[in-house]
Amino acid sequence: MLQNIANLLQILVAAGVAWFVGFTFALVIWTFRDIQTRSQDVVVQILATLWVAVMNLPGLVIYLILRPSSTLVEAYERSLEEESLLQDIESRLACPTCQQRVEAEFLLCPNCLTQLKRQCQHCSKVLLLRWNVCPYCAHEVPGATALPAGDGRHTEEAAPARRLARSGSGVRERPLESELTVQPELARERR
Repeated sequence: MLQNIANLLQILVAAGVAWFVGFTFALVIWTFRDIQTRSQDVVVQILATLWVAVMNLPGLVIYLILRPSSTLVEAYERSLEEESLLQDIESRLACPTCQQRVEAEFLLCPNCLTQLKRQCQHCSKVLLLRWNVCPYCAHEVPGATALPAGDGRHTEEAAPARRLARSGSGVRERPLESELTVQPELARERR
């Protein structure tokens, strides 16, 4: 009878030690995989794994308290999302005269009435002021400003031609360096 109890205790102790070793091994493997998803620093990965291997359950609790809150993938996705939002804000178009925000389809600035684009008289598509021919229907645009052959900017001689083309309307004309400008100050104000 005493021999049976000793054998039973020996089996229970062996099972307990095997469970403890397996549990510790599983904790170490889980910790190593978890810290790999949260840090690229090899020293931090080794230290976290050793900490849990030596301390076992208390080491795991301390690791869970100290580990980075987000994984590398989550941090990367968050940075992509932030970058996308910032790019969207920074790419807003602004009127070259009053710097108010305008939409890409606007023909005139609703604030200062500066002509931003024109409409093709043949196909009614929106055209940039510098275009001489409509790219949609290939009709010549009357009163279009010719560009010099090098830099793609309006000349001072072309400004009076544009003013004459729109004379009699309440539209304000001015020689433009570019048709529409992107306003980076607007992005800073929105933050």
